Amino acid sequence: MAAARGWSFRRCLVAALVAAAALFLACGAEGGAAAGNADMPAASPQRRRRQLMRQRQVHNHLRRLNKAPLASIESPDGDIVDCVHISNQPAFDHPFLKNHTIQMRPAYHPEGLYDESKVASQQNSQTITQMWHQNGKCPENTIPIRRTKKEDVLRASSIRRYGKKKHRSIANPMSVDPDMLNESGHQHAIAYVEGDKYYGAKATINVWQPRIEQANEFSLSQLWILGGSFGQDLNSLEAGWQVSPDLYGDNNTRLFTYWTSDAYQATGCYNLLCSGFIQINNQIAMGASIFPLSNYGGSQYDINILVWKDPKEGNWWLQFGNDYVLGYWPSFLFSYLADSASMIEWGGEVVNSEPDGSHTSTQMGSGHFPEEGFGKSSYFKNIQMVDSSNNLKAPSGVGSFTEQSNCYDVQNGNNGDWGTYFYYGGPGKNPNCP
Repeated sequence: MAAARGWSFRRCLVAALVAAAALFLACGAEGGAAAGNADMPAASPQRRRRQLMRQRQVHNHLRRLNKAPLASIESPDGDIVDCVHISNQPAFDHPFLKNHTIQMRPAYHPEGLYDESKVASQQNSQTITQMWHQNGKCPENTIPIRRTKKEDVLRASSIRRYGKKKHRSIANPMSVDPDMLNESGHQHAIAYVEGDKYYGAKATINVWQPRIEQANEFSLSQLWILGGSFGQDLNSLEAGWQVSPDLYGDNNTRLFTYWTSDAYQATGCYNLLCSGFIQINNQIAMGASIFPLSNYGGSQYDINILVWKDPKEGNWWLQFGNDYVLGYWPSFLFSYLADSASMIEWGGEVVNSEPDGSHTSTQMGSGHFPEEGFGKSSYFKNIQMVDSSNNLKAPSGVGSFTEQSNCYDVQNGNNGDWGTYFYYGGPGKNPNCP
């Protein structure tokens, strides 16, 4: 009897253990499935490693861009402007500039730049300044550099592409292929000259704050100094004003420059975001906000931009307004532009990203068409080019070009006060630009 009871007890114990084991396995399987659905254990360390690697890359990139300042100025618009010693600027990260002697002034300005009649008319124009000037200025022997923030770099498609334009973003008036024209989403309304050798260009550019619909779009107004073909070997020097939420994180109108020697592929960048442009001026910061801005039907404001090739040293110089020689691009950065330019363009450019298949309402210039005229439409006036004798003169044979005139248009003109000029721009999406 006792043996039977012992056998029964062992049977019950085994059954209980089996049941417990089954329950444990079932719970483990469910828990594992739940954990796998929520967050695969094997993937979590990989993700953490990728995040840490990207953080290190961003940190290292910021260290390269943001040089140690001698002073820093906080702008009312939220920018921080660092006053960096002139010999410590990003240009000198370039291997060919390690032992470069800074050229503190151009050997020559273009002839005709300071004609008495022009100086008299320019003195009547409104003065445009930069917002950070309200809170201080950089000392002698330094240059002002807009500090790059972590969020600026993180907005870019990649760290490598930060501060760069996309390939195929140049206006090619010689192209007749509509598919090529709209391939990159870049649209233009420009005046241009080509067919000769050019050694610089100048313009007075009306300043606005166009509305940008999508954060990855921009709107700018600039001049282009171009050399080579419109293939992989395009050389370009550019300067003007732009609104670019993706690049700067806001909708402010900002002074900018750009350069490339290989059609925006690997070389060049905006402002001082890579080595190349050598700045000598301690008062104007590339990429910083400018004001005041033009108002529709109200006060109009404009800036003067001049880019020219110093006939003695061969460097390409940039001047802002009548007083600020900002610096230069060394000629060795370029192939074709080491000699001269083959085309000059002036005008506007936008990116139309077509997020839902229709044109966006990103504005060019004032956001109004050329026929509305002064005070309402945006303009370039007194456009000039520099010839082989270093003379500044009005261009001849000026053409105009736009991909979609129902979205953005351009109209050329000429008179005694404004010389060669044009109105340009538009609203983007409208009943005739779906």
